Amino acid sequence: MHALSFLENHFIPSHIMYAWFVMAFLALCSFLATRRIDIYPSRFQNVMEVIISGLDSLLTDTMGHEGRRFFPLIATLGLYILTSNLLGLVPGFESPTSNLNVTVSMAIIVFFMTHIVGVKVHGVKYIKQFMGPVWWLTPLMLPIEIVSHLSRPLSLSVRLFGNIEGGHIVVAVLFILVPLLVPLPILVLKIFISLIQTLVFMLLSMMYIGGAMEEHH
Repeated sequence: MHALSFLENHFIPSHIMYAWFVMAFLALCSFLATRRIDIYPSRFQNVMEVIISGLDSLLTDTMGHEGRRFFPLIATLGLYILTSNLLGLVPGFESPTSNLNVTVSMAIIVFFMTHIVGVKVHGVKYIKQFMGPVWWLTPLMLPIEIVSHLSRPLSLSVRLFGNIEGGHIVVAVLFILVPLLVPLPILVLKIFISLIQTLVFMLLSMMYIGGAMEEHH
């Protein structure tokens, strides 16, 4: 903890430092869950298998079996966002997702992946969706479609950032005003919000990518 504080104060912005911390934590969890995979599964491995199976079921239900190739991306985003959200509840730590730079970076990844997939699946025909059903509507539809697609990463990033940062502010104020039992229900609500925001980000990401694969409909 002191090392993190030293790095924060002297070298690295706090959101980058805690983002690296979350990545290191998830890498450690991955190692612990798979180190005895061929011998006897540990309790931790069983827990991680349940989590991964739940994410796989969510992905399959939302995108179908074709969407399973995007499981590494969606599962990584889900685990990273949830861990980052919950990290802010630990005294002395901050949520990387309470910084707009972190949420924007993830939203940009989803944005580019959406259109890369669309072009890969449909080729040049994917561009026609921006031009409307008939050619004479192109001057009207093109700006509308561009704004609509550009608003997606903005919506993803600002929604996640706003909910997590707002929750931290509320909890901090309540701890200052009433430092004993009253903030506890707020902490439970904050955990619930962290779960919901993770689910929302994942579902929207899957819907955007899935929609790009089905533009010909």
